[in-house]
Amino acid sequence: MADETVTEPVNTAAPEEQATTPAPEASAATPAPTPSPASMPKPHAPSPAAFAKKTPAAKPRAAAPAAATAAYSEADVKAAEAFGRVDDNGTVFVKDGDAEREVGQFPDVSKEEALALYARRFLDLKAKLDLLATRLASPNIKAREIDESVKLLGEETSEPAVVGDLAALKTQYEELKAAGEAKKTEIAEARKAAQAKAVAERTAIVEKAEALAASLGDNTNWRSTADKFRNLFDEWQNHQRTTVRIDKPEAEALWKRFSVARTTFNQARRKWAQARDNERTAAKEAKEAIIAEANELKDSTAWGETSRKFNDLMDRWKKAGRAGRNEDDELWAKFREAADTFFNARQADRDQINSSEKENLAAKEALLVKAEALVPVKTDAEAKKARQELAKIQEEWDQIGYVPRDDMRRIENRLDAVDKQIKAIEDAAWKQTDPEADARKSSFEEQLNAQLAELDAKIAAESDPKKKAKLEAEKATKEQWLNAIK
Repeated sequence: MADETVTEPVNTAAPEEQATTPAPEASAATPAPTPSPASMPKPHAPSPAAFAKKTPAAKPRAAAPAAATAAYSEADVKAAEAFGRVDDNGTVFVKDGDAEREVGQFPDVSKEEALALYARRFLDLKAKLDLLATRLASPNIKAREIDESVKLLGEETSEPAVVGDLAALKTQYEELKAAGEAKKTEIAEARKAAQAKAVAERTAIVEKAEALAASLGDNTNWRSTADKFRNLFDEWQNHQRTTVRIDKPEAEALWKRFSVARTTFNQARRKWAQARDNERTAAKEAKEAIIAEANELKDSTAWGETSRKFNDLMDRWKKAGRAGRNEDDELWAKFREAADTFFNARQADRDQINSSEKENLAAKEALLVKAEALVPVKTDAEAKKARQELAKIQEEWDQIGYVPRDDMRRIENRLDAVDKQIKAIEDAAWKQTDPEADARKSSFEEQLNAQLAELDAKIAAESDPKKKAKLEAEKATKEQWLNAIK
């Protein structure tokens, strides 16, 4: 509605000096100045307060006809004109309740022109009220804007210099005034709810920070937790920028809680960092001592003992802890260099030994062919001859030396097999010529013969069939033993 404002130049001359020449026609109206960027309208319509300030009410008697830019229907203008009249002197009157009130004077224009001008002024004022009604339905109107608009429109509608239905205009104003109070209450409640929501959201941020601070311990991932606190702080700042302002006491109390949680984390992280630095220093010193010992051992040729010592050094290295990534890499390179010096020398020695052992293996396998050719043997004489040849082979075997460990049991078992076959024939021959064995056999035979004679006497003297049968069974068993040793 701001574009419909009628621009009216005001004649500031004294009443008795007023010009009788009519004011310029609408076509000669001076163009409105171009507004500055600061005064450009916002996307929504201007407030009634701004509208009222922009188009001040005309003075009753000093106004002249103006260039009309508002577009009102002829019916609206005529309806407003019905509440006014113009006398022969050009004085304009309006019905105000049961009375009539003078609102202005245009002596040098027609009555129709004067009455139409003041009717349009009424429609302009009504448009301001309509604009306020529209703004009250807007979600972005502010309480201050309502107060300013209602105040200015109250001044303009108290005794307006217009022609129209003043009673309806004032009724509309009172209704808008009541609607404005209701809107202010709604705005206050909405703001209260928005503040409560903002407090709850900011409290949630604080509680997350406090939960992080309460969870700190030996297993805390400090880097990850620091990132979480940083994100919560960014969330806090963004919340301050994008949400409704909350009451200062609540904001300060929440910030204090958030700050305490962050301080708790920062202090704990500094304490952890100090302990970590101490551990790294101790680990560095321990590993430097290990490196010194490794350098003393690296040229040793006591392969077994030194290997065990290097294994012990490795165990100590693992238990020493970390000295920091860069320093750990440098220290490990030094330790690895000393260890490699020793183990490479040991491997070279082993390679040389393995070559000799393979040669020894070939020699012993050749001896095995000779030994295995000695068997089988069947007689004691063959066994004695084979034993003599095997003794020569075993003597040569012992002089050859070590063979690879994986082959040792295999070739030893083959040689033992030859020895066992020869020994089996030797044992059999010995049993046949053993005088002690013959003596033991003769004594046992005599014992059995004596027991059989005794059993014959008992059987002859026994009259009880059962006892006699038992004695005869015992006699049969002993006779079997006697036949077995003959």
